[in-house]
Amino acid sequence: MRPGRVVGHNGPVTLPELAPRRTYTAVIATWILAAVLALAVGLLAPEDWRAAWMPVAMGVCFIAAFALNLASGRSQGFIQRIAASVLGALVVMGLIGAGLGLASLFGGAV
Repeated sequence: MRPGRVVGHNGPVTLPELAPRRTYTAVIATWILAAVLALAVGLLAPEDWRAAWMPVAMGVCFIAAFALNLASGRSQGFIQRIAASVLGALVVMGLIGAGLGLASLFGGAV
C-alpha cells in the first residue's frame, strides 16, 4: 500500500443465498386459507351467526400467517410478508362476506 492512501469502505459483507426460497408462498397460502374459512363460515354457520364467526376465522388467518411465515425461515421482509398476508386475508374475507351478505339480502340459497 502506498503511503497517504486510505483504505475505502466497500460496505458490509453479505453472504449470498445458496438456494433462495420463495418468499410469497406463505402469503398466498394465507389468502387461500381465508377464502376456505370464509366459505366454510358462509355455508356452515347460521345466517344470524355469520357476522360473529367471521372475526374468529380472521383470527385463525392471523395466527396462520405468523406460523407460515415463521416456517419459511427468512427474516428479510418478515413484517412486509405478515402485513401482506393479513391484509390480503382481510380483503378476501371481506369480498366473500359481502357476497354472502348480498346473497342473503336478496334471498339467495346460501
